Amino acid sequence: MQFRNLPSVDTVLADKDMAAAAKSFDRDWVVDLVREELDAAREQIRQGADSPDADNLARSVLQRIEDTMRAEPRQVINATGVVIHTNLGRAPLSRAAIEASNQAAQGYSDLELDLSTGRRGSRQAQVQSLLLQITGAEAALAVNNNASAMLLGLSALASGKEVVVSRSEAVEIGGG
Repeated sequence: MQFRNLPSVDTVLADKDMAAAAKSFDRDWVVDLVREELDAAREQIRQGADSPDADNLARSVLQRIEDTMRAEPRQVINATGVVIHTNLGRAPLSRAAIEASNQAAQGYSDLELDLSTGRRGSRQAQVQSLLLQITGAEAALAVNNNASAMLLGLSALASGKEVVVSRSEAVEIGGG
């Protein structure tokens, strides 16, 4: 067994690219990655593999850093038969919604600013106006999820009354 040939954590971190990574990212995280690679190397040595050198260990750690930084949700095909699947990111946005979100995210917006007064405004003001126009309702309120909407609706319409909920319609969020 070649455990004595394994480089130290400091030797791996002395690599030029590793030193740059330790400065760019959380040093403790990079050190933990080096230790994990050394642990994996020890296990491979136990199984008969040769001891990797500092350069190979550094390349492995740098690859893990790159993979982590590149990790992002990937687009998939929803072939489950469930239209709004909680594990697949809910419902896709329309192209117009994506473009509007992208446009708003590219700079500052008047999300909570009353442009006529220059003071803090209400997030509800713009969306309420649009909802009233679209639905013809007397009042409107936007909330961030169905549970909030159901609670508000039931509070207004069934306060103090029994509400029957079908268990077969219960939605499990994120449970797969």
